[in-house]
This record gives sequence, C-alpha cells and structure tokens, in this order.
Amino acid sequence: MNKMIKDMKKVMILACGLLFAVAQGQEIKPKYQKEGDLIKVTHFHDNGTVKEQGYYKDKLLHGVWNRFDEKGNKTVMAHYNKGKKVGKWFIWTKDELKEINYQNNTIASVQSWKESTKIAIK
Repeated sequence: MNKMIKDMKKVMILACGLLFAVAQGQEIKPKYQKEGDLIKVTHFHDNGTVKEQGYYKDKLLHGVWNRFDEKGNKTVMAHYNKGKKVGKWFIWTKDELKEINYQNNTIASVQSWKESTKIAIK
C-alpha cells in the first residue's frame, strides 16, 4: 500500500510538471521586425490574436501604436514621437469613443462621443 501511495505521488508530480511545461510553452512571444530605422513590435493575446502593435526608434516608442481586444477590435490608437505622446489618440470602449489631443507630452483636450450621440448628415 505504501509503495502504491509513493507511486501515485510520483505520477502526480510528473503530471503537474508536464502541465506547467505545456502552459509555459503556449505563451506567445512578441514578434520583432526591422523596418528601416524602426523596429516593429507585435504583442499577442493568449488566443493568438494581435494585442498591440507599434514601432520603436532608438529604443523609444515612435509613430502609431494600436491596441486590440481578443476579438480583434481596435481599442486604442496612439501616436508617439521619440517616446513622447503627441497628436490625437483615440480610445474605443463599449459605448464611447474618446479623442485625446496631446501637445508637449501633456493632454491639451479631450472629446467624448457616446453611442447615443446623433450626428446629422446631409
């Protein structure tokens, strides 16, 4: 009986180790691509869809960065210039769109639109 318990413990330890190894092996590593003087970086959700994509220049965030939810819907579009926040940023939520304007790496203005907002189009 004692030997059977020891064997069961060994099997359980082995099973836990294998489960941990499989879980670690499924982690999707970021993808890096050189494009001229920029490095394009793509991060992934656990389900394999793109989570975030953008560029680095001289090790600083640069250009357009986009973030997506697990279904592939864009949730953020941001702009950087050598690591500093610039220009218009857009943030999409379930029922709202926010436009944030940056000047000198600080927020200059914020505009929000709700799902219920009606815009007249001629």
